[in-house]
Amino acid sequence: MAGTVVTIAQQKGGAGKTTLAINLAVAWVLAGKRVATVDIDPQGSLTAWHKAREESFNGAGTGLSHVQVSGWRTQKEVERLARDHDVVVVDSPPHAETEAKLAVRVANLVIVPVQPSPMDLWATRPTLDLAKAEKRQAMLVLNRVPPRGKVADIITERAKDMGVPVADTMIGNRTGFAAAMMDGRGLMETERKSRGAEEIAELAAEILKSA
Repeated sequence: MAGTVVTIAQQKGGAGKTTLAINLAVAWVLAGKRVATVDIDPQGSLTAWHKAREESFNGAGTGLSHVQVSGWRTQKEVERLARDHDVVVVDSPPHAETEAKLAVRVANLVIVPVQPSPMDLWATRPTLDLAKAEKRQAMLVLNRVPPRGKVADIITERAKDMGVPVADTMIGNRTGFAAAMMDGRGLMETERKSRGAEEIAELAAEILKSA
């Protein structure tokens, strides 16, 4: 039985797409899953993180498989990885219609991170339309949510009014994410008992239930 393919897609930049991909992948590794990450973003941020992880683990193995691919090779590579892994996480590029379409096409579930602002919500429409066109299930994840204020709740309600599924778990705006990434880690590895780590663990479980 093939593993679950989760594509993180958002055609608007700055939504925290790669950060979310990294931390979800680490969460599933820590949950005992066989995990692969696939970087099809030309910026290569996920690949840079994995290289930092290799250095941090000093040859002991990173706990996950990683590949960087592009173009027509994407679908075959993801399908190959899905045969040998429980979860495959695909980090897709913003502003690249063809690459984004390929990433969405191979997914069991498309996760669309969105910051809690009206402009960010409106900007999710191209990604959601793409998922609909490819007949793939999509879910919005409120990301980089500030600790105070009701904007996130308002955005959630507006998204639901649009008929868009929204994850119950919101991810807060925390500096610990960046610090962990610099060392090739996820927040669940560097701040295991933090609220941020709890949020990632809860979201990772929620996503697998929905996929």
